[in-house]
Amino acid sequence: QVQLVESGGGLVQAGGSLRLSCAASGSIFRFNVMGWYRRTPGKQRELVATISSVSKTNYADSVKGRFTISKDNAKNTVYLQMNSLKPEDTAVYYCHYRDSNLYWGQGTQVTVSS
Repeated sequence: QVQLVESGGGLVQAGGSLRLSCAASGSIFRFNVMGWYRRTPGKQRELVATISSVSKTNYADSVKGRFTISKDNAKNTVYLQMNSLKPEDTAVYYCHYRDSNLYWGQGTQVTVSS
């Protein structure tokens, strides 16, 4: 089992920044992928960014150049630095961890006001 604890969501004005953190604990496998998805009401959960254990990153087109994902392997923690936030970034952001299994965090609300 893997447990994920997220933090860092909140309310910010358009153009502002937030940083999300997700700490993983439990049976962490050496080779894994961690990252963030988001969901807005009435829409499916969509990928935001992922990072592998060898630091290969992947971003949704809508966040490229604005969001940066990074990872502290020693702490099993992944970060999402979100800059130049837009109202359309408003969503619940979910951390995920994947090896041969898939785990999700509880979600953290990000609200961007115009």
